[in-house]
Amino acid sequence: MTKPPVPSFTQSYTAHVDAVFRFVAYRASSRELAEDLTQITFEKALRAWPRYDARKASVLTWLLAIARNTLIDHVRADRGELPLDQEQAERLRTEDQPVLGPSGELGAALAGLGDREREIIGLRFGADLSGPEIAATTGLTLANVQQILSRTLRRLREELDQA
Repeated sequence: MTKPPVPSFTQSYTAHVDAVFRFVAYRASSRELAEDLTQITFEKALRAWPRYDARKASVLTWLLAIARNTLIDHVRADRGELPLDQEQAERLRTEDQPVLGPSGELGAALAGLGDREREIIGLRFGADLSGPEIAATTGLTLANVQQILSRTLRRLREELDQA
């Protein structure tokens, strides 16, 4: 099996920087922090670019996995904790991190969601990922991603209808 062609880092940056920023912005406490974490994400990606394997994930999915880990490491550093291993990353709660994304009633409704739900919503609507791409980024099954999205959107719709 031949390796699929890999776009240049510059092409990948240009194509995906907005999606990565939007995903990070859903979790960051300020625009400046979202910009800084996006920059760190692409610095890590540039260093790891020779190891990117297009057979395992799309460039965007790979970049969002790096962004997700960068966010987790940032939260842990703020708390004075050591870097994460994968199991710890799954258990990490970041409820004290305000949402930079939507504001007003929608922002309040999003803030009331659990971490996993906010992450899935951020990947779907912030980074504009499809269900399979979200599954690849998070390590969840596609069925689980679809179920979380469906339940979360229903919950948000009910909450916004009551407002």
